[in-house]
Amino acid sequence: MRTPEVGARGGGQTHPRTGPYTVITRLDAPSSPVPVPETRYIARGPDGDQTVLVGIPLAGADPQRFMVEADSSQYLLGPWASPATELAPPGEAPWHARPYVPALPLPTALAVHGGPLPERTVRALGAALAETLALTHGQNLTHAGLSPAAVLLATDGPRLTCFGAVRAAAPDGTARSGLPGLDLGSLPPEQASGGRPRPMGDVYALGATLAYSATGTTAPERDELPPALRSAIGRCLARDPGDRPQLAQLQEVFAPASNSPIATQTGSRAIALLGPGWLPARVIAAIAHQSAALLAAEPDLLAPAHRTDAPTPLPQD
Repeated sequence: MRTPEVGARGGGQTHPRTGPYTVITRLDAPSSPVPVPETRYIARGPDGDQTVLVGIPLAGADPQRFMVEADSSQYLLGPWASPATELAPPGEAPWHARPYVPALPLPTALAVHGGPLPERTVRALGAALAETLALTHGQNLTHAGLSPAAVLLATDGPRLTCFGAVRAAAPDGTARSGLPGLDLGSLPPEQASGGRPRPMGDVYALGATLAYSATGTTAPERDELPPALRSAIGRCLARDPGDRPQLAQLQEVFAPASNSPIATQTGSRAIALLGPGWLPARVIAAIAHQSAALLAAEPDLLAPAHRTDAPTPLPQD
């Protein structure tokens, strides 16, 4: 699979819009091997000086719940969380926006790398996501949307998106199978049957996401997992929530305490693992290419644009 390209449209063609933003390209590859909880676009503000990621609900999703969850995400804390910072105003088709950081969705990163990610990357990813979820749970919130597609990889660390995808897809008590955008491999069993999302469900989804990073599937055989992470990831995937580890335990496994000055200064164990080399070279090159192509697309945005409530993906180069 090729990396999604940021493609300019020349020849006088116009760009679709959502809200005040001009769409440049779709973030996720149309042939993504895992479900994507929302449709995501890289877009540019009306003055051309602000780049954002715009999300809109999938066909068949509840637009009202989508907006409620996007609103809740604004309260998420931590350097690896990527909350919505702008919402569609009342009466407008639903969308939300967050600041753009050059990044690849996790499934795209595996495709670019040519297979599962190195253990160092998986360990750093686990530390950052566990830290983010711990902060979320400390706010009495449950993410309820962690999956491979919800994770974006940037050069300075991951970004966790798609807050509340489970709740946005169906009310509590409704079995969550066959619903748009849900990755059943990342969905905790107790939530798949319609149970209310709870913090230990996030731990299951974390295990599935890390398993995908390390093997290319959310449900690998135990011996396919890296030996050093096999026990921790396996316990995350326990069907009984009571058998899953606490996030503090996982942070100990992924990022043991160290005397790193940057970790001491920031209070983040994960940040010590996210320095140069945490991502494979091909993934870094693809992120750089995305950023450069975005800059190259800027002049074309000066063309007049038309408005549409549901922008269509731009052609991929």
